[in-house]
Amino acid sequence: MSTIRKRGDKYRCEVYKNGVRRSKTFRTKAEAVLWGAEEERKIELQAEGKQPETLFSEVIERYINEVTITKRGARNERLRLNRFLKHPIANKYISDVRREDIEDWIQERLKTVTGASVRRELTTIRHMFTIAIERWRYIEKSPMVGVRVPEGNKPRTQRFSEDDIQAILFASSYPERIDTARARTGAAMLFAIETAMRAGEICNLTWEYVNFEKRIAHLPMTKNGTSRDVPLSKAAIQILERLKSELNTEYCFDLKSNILDATFRKLKKMVMREYLHFHDTRREALTRLSRKVDVMTLAKISGHKDISILQNVYYAPRMEDVALLLD
Repeated sequence: MSTIRKRGDKYRCEVYKNGVRRSKTFRTKAEAVLWGAEEERKIELQAEGKQPETLFSEVIERYINEVTITKRGARNERLRLNRFLKHPIANKYISDVRREDIEDWIQERLKTVTGASVRRELTTIRHMFTIAIERWRYIEKSPMVGVRVPEGNKPRTQRFSEDDIQAILFASSYPERIDTARARTGAAMLFAIETAMRAGEICNLTWEYVNFEKRIAHLPMTKNGTSRDVPLSKAAIQILERLKSELNTEYCFDLKSNILDATFRKLKKMVMREYLHFHDTRREALTRLSRKVDVMTLAKISGHKDISILQNVYYAPRMEDVALLLD
């Protein structure tokens, strides 16, 4: 039970429950009543084996050390959570974190990043509270319940035009040379348009998984956690043959993902094509491939388990091209 006593112009709340005694003085009676109710609930949770008086920052750090490290995207998630640790919300006890705190953080983040970025970060935060409840028993209810999630960005429809491709290739010096990161970035762009492979998949491709005879690139682990085989066009095979004959490296393109990303950014800036993203090659590739294979085969090539995502996000035909098919 909690007892409120007025002392001068302040209010003192005393809580005694399950043999535990706590007290605190407040400026208003309302604050004292609220604190008393929260403290009673914390004592109840502690009696059930939960840990409501653990700092949220400790929970975040534990999640990084025990959960994040098991994920394929551990590096990026660690960076996001370390940034989250610097926010004042991390200084609260986990039991004191409210939906309003999360929503205030959302509005603050939206001033610097897109809604899509915030949604990705919220997915991690939501999972963190789930682990805190179900595995670690810190609290019994997630403050994420009822949180207003910002809208995501509209799906991109940007594709590479032939002019875009030639401009990037000219700036990269490919196919004249292949011995620089810049040239291999140009080659990687062409390879991506031929195969619909992601940047990370291209960078991680090793010669042991390339079958020139069957014209297959095997990807033992992809973004969705499964393996897949990617058929290689003649143009894709030519790029790989050139790389294999002129480079003595374990990885086909000898490019790390961060180098590919940084180099492509430089190339598109050089040719004033900053509206392009390397990932737009995937949309370009799948749209081209859709003219040659059926949608189920297309999904096998791309690795999409949800065909609606393939259709809504990555398949972007130009209606003038479709019109020609009608004649």
